[in-house]
Amino acid sequence: METHDSEGEDANLVPKEVKLMTLLLLSQGVESCEPNVVKQLLEFSSKYTSEVLQDALVYSEHAEKKDLDLEDARLAIQGRMNYSFTSPPDRQFLLELAESCNKVPLPLIPERYGVRLPPEKHSLVGINFQIVPEGINFSLRTPTNF
Repeated sequence: METHDSEGEDANLVPKEVKLMTLLLLSQGVESCEPNVVKQLLEFSSKYTSEVLQDALVYSEHAEKKDLDLEDARLAIQGRMNYSFTSPPDRQFLLELAESCNKVPLPLIPERYGVRLPPEKHSLVGINFQIVPEGINFSLRTPTNF
């Protein structure tokens, strides 16, 4: 796997975890990536694994067991899956939502030439502040006592 690294790391200095993550990426068809991708994946996997093991330890202690077992780890993984990851909405629900949104026709494009800008209230370059609020009379005062 080719990583776009400007430093040209020596193969002997690459940590074992980086080599394993690179092999995982290769097995999934990723042939080239930036080095930060591997670092982020390693950080995520380390954090995820430690959180799952901490949860499994809590479940084991709650069940008053001396050691961690497979059922505690499975329960912790299932809890993480329900908590951390969400499944996408059902395809039929998305189709119904798209159909209801697409029932409303788009407004007609006005027939005028030149650059078409949105109204001032929707423009990012419009003035959305006041330097001096309206209706307030400010007079310049000089400090008299120092």
